[in-house]
Amino acid sequence: MPFFTCDTSTMISRKLSYLPDNFLFSSVVLMELMASAKDETQRKVYERVHRAYQKDNSLIVPDAEDWLTTSKVLFSLSQARRRSAGGRAPRQKPGASQRMALDVLIAVSARRYDATVITENWDDFKAIQRYCKFKLARASNIFK
Repeated sequence: MPFFTCDTSTMISRKLSYLPDNFLFSSVVLMELMASAKDETQRKVYERVHRAYQKDNSLIVPDAEDWLTTSKVLFSLSQARRRSAGGRAPRQKPGASQRMALDVLIAVSARRYDATVITENWDDFKAIQRYCKFKLARASNIFK
């Protein structure tokens, strides 16, 4: 059975309440959801989800190699931005590098589980895919 996971933008924009058995939850996504929870009650819901997915071994948790690969991919993305701008790194919007780091970590760790990443953030994940091969799908093609 093929596995899939969603990035944070998909979980938020689609307000997914039912997730099938072949869904693996990314601990990175849960961290982002907990950090942006509107209140303690919502944060606790995400914490319970984390524990449930962890208990049945369907939680994607980055390991040491995932972190190393993420740093390599981020370096490559940075170098590509520099080259395309004539040797100088263009300024990014505040928080853009942090969001990209989390997206790379989601992609790299999903690859280890052979899970397809479903995203609303297509351009960023396609850029990541140039430096790290993983399965990718558009949320609009999956959730109609």
